[in-house]
Amino acid sequence: MTSFIELWKEGRTRFINQLAKITPEDLSKKLGDSPNSVGFLIRHIAEVELLFAKNVFGNMDVKVDAQTLKVGKDTGEWRDLGALMALVEEAGKQLEKAINSQQDWEAVIKTQEFGEKTKAAALGRITTHTAYHAGQLAIVLKYGE
Repeated sequence: MTSFIELWKEGRTRFINQLAKITPEDLSKKLGDSPNSVGFLIRHIAEVELLFAKNVFGNMDVKVDAQTLKVGKDTGEWRDLGALMALVEEAGKQLEKAINSQQDWEAVIKTQEFGEKTKAAALGRITTHTAYHAGQLAIVLKYGE
């Protein structure tokens, strides 16, 4: 189990390491005509991590209101850096708790979003989801306005 936590934490560093440098002014940055701002991307990553903790790995203590998924686009409302950082921290805690609680990583789970996968494959999916959007975040922070 320790190996799975280490794998997830290492993958998440692509996201977490960027957060220390983000300013409130960065949150509205977008890249060209891209629909997603820095604030939206941060919120989206945290929401999906919370959804995985609850719906995929069974951490029923999780409270999540997946606003970015509900609206499906950046509405310009995710500009509170403190609130975003608190959500990211909560997502990390809850997902780590959920990962630590798993017993059978070969057990198959079924979700509406991505069908049937082993728990190990689902962990790969959330890790790469976070890293994928972290890459987008890095580009928007570097080149966005």
